Amino acid sequence: MSDTTPPQHPSRAPGSSRFVERLRGDTPTMTVELRPPRSGLTRGGAMDMWIDLSHAIRGLAARDAFLMLTDSAVGEEEEENLQHLTANLANEVDPWRVVPFLTCLHPLDYCLRYVDRARARGVESVTVTGGDKVRGAERCVPHGYRLRQKFRERTRSLSLGGWVNLHRPIAEQIDFATDPEYEADYYLTQVVSHHDLGRAERWLEGVGRAGLGIPGSFGVFYYRNGRRTVLERLSRFFPVPVDAVASAFESGVTPERHCAETIVALRRLGAAHAYLCNLAPHRAATQFDRIMAEVAALEPGAR
Repeated sequence: MSDTTPPQHPSRAPGSSRFVERLRGDTPTMTVELRPPRSGLTRGGAMDMWIDLSHAIRGLAARDAFLMLTDSAVGEEEEENLQHLTANLANEVDPWRVVPFLTCLHPLDYCLRYVDRARARGVESVTVTGGDKVRGAERCVPHGYRLRQKFRERTRSLSLGGWVNLHRPIAEQIDFATDPEYEADYYLTQVVSHHDLGRAERWLEGVGRAGLGIPGSFGVFYYRNGRRTVLERLSRFFPVPVDAVASAFESGVTPERHCAETIVALRRLGAAHAYLCNLAPHRAATQFDRIMAEVAALEPGAR
């Protein structure tokens, strides 16, 4: 079984976290993915980034958004996301609104302690993935679903999320999703856009036929500009429709409108829930407001 996949044993009742409950509903849910500071920064540099991140999380939570905190994203080691909840956000943000990532790029004992600490801090959902190779770090288990299985043996009170890569063959992904060994209560997808919407459409049709019983949230990337050199650099980390994105910006489309067009296109397919990547922590709430204003302009009555 690959780790570029989706979720759960279809016969098991899904988790009851408030994040999963919202994903199961028809009302659109918006989530924002944010990155903790990189490991190894100076004390002052890390502190500035933590302050920006704290402001962003508080502002976005006030806007009824959920927050995802990454774990060593794009091959860079990061400060621990769970520690931030304790050190910087205690009593300021409901912990159930924070949905941290945990990769397999840690010792197994650390991962098992992590899930216990998450529950103790009031976290209700954790997304567990294999993770990109980081400076030679080895996975404690070969794939994310193996770690989710170990967590499930430990507790059933925490909702666990998996990963879907819509840029892989959809039939393959459907097979992974319906494998009885897979353990997850929700899935997140790799980034898609309105320029390659057919992938999301084929996925939704496929899971509908297969009867996949868990909800998901679709990744939407906030392109800050349409420079081809930047887009080509990004394509090292995930598939980017470089020509289409560059052309859209050249025609005068703003970053917020471009992002909103993807959100609205997904909603029209029936994918009501999205998570946004690449918002700048020090401006995340403002960028979020502008994106949602464009969504409302494109789809009057939308939240």
